[in-house]
Amino acid sequence: MTAVPEDTTKRVAAPVTTGRLVLRLFTPADAEDRYAYQCLPEVARYLYRPPLTREGCAESLAVRAGGTDWRADGDTLLLAVCRAGEPGVVGEVVLTLASAHARQAEIGWVFHPRYAGRGYATEAAGALLSLAFGQLDAHRVFARLDALNTASARVCERLGMRREAHLVENDLDGDRWGSEYVYALLAPEWRG
Repeated sequence: MTAVPEDTTKRVAAPVTTGRLVLRLFTPADAEDRYAYQCLPEVARYLYRPPLTREGCAESLAVRAGGTDWRADGDTLLLAVCRAGEPGVVGEVVLTLASAHARQAEIGWVFHPRYAGRGYATEAAGALLSLAFGQLDAHRVFARLDALNTASARVCERLGMRREAHLVENDLDGDRWGSEYVYALLAPEWRG
C-alpha cells in the first residue's frame, strides 16, 4: 500500500482587517487604482523595473484575482490595501513563499505616494506578518529593499525587523548600480 502524500496547501482567508485598513484579494476592477501608483517612476525606481503599463497591471491582476495556493516555492499572495469604509485601493502588500521547506517568506509593499506618511504601510505589513507567522506558519520573513528607500527601511524597523545584510551594488537598475538591505524577523520575535 502506497502512502498518499499529505496535502500541505494553505489558502489565505481574505479579507484581513486592521483598525483602519482592509487587505483583500485584488479584482480586475482594481486595475485603474493599481495603475495610478504602479505607473509612477518614483514608485518603480525602488522595484528595479520600469513603471507598469495599464495592460501590465490588468494582466497581473487577472492572474492573481483568484488568490493562490501557499505550498510551493514562489507561491505569492498579493493583497490590495483599502481604507476601511472608503472606495479605492491605496497600495498593496505581497508575501512570497521563498522556501517551503525552510518556511521562509519574503514580504513587500507598494503604496501610492499620495498616502505616504500615514502609517498605512506599517499597519498593512504588520497584518501580513501576523498572517505569515500565524495561519501560514512561517519561520522567518524577510524584506529586500533598495538601500536608498529610507521610507521602507523605517517600516521594517517599526515592525521590529533587524537589518541582516547590506549588499553593495548587487543589482543593476538600468544604468545605476543599486545596493540592497535585507531585513528579517523570526516567528518567536514577532510581537503582533
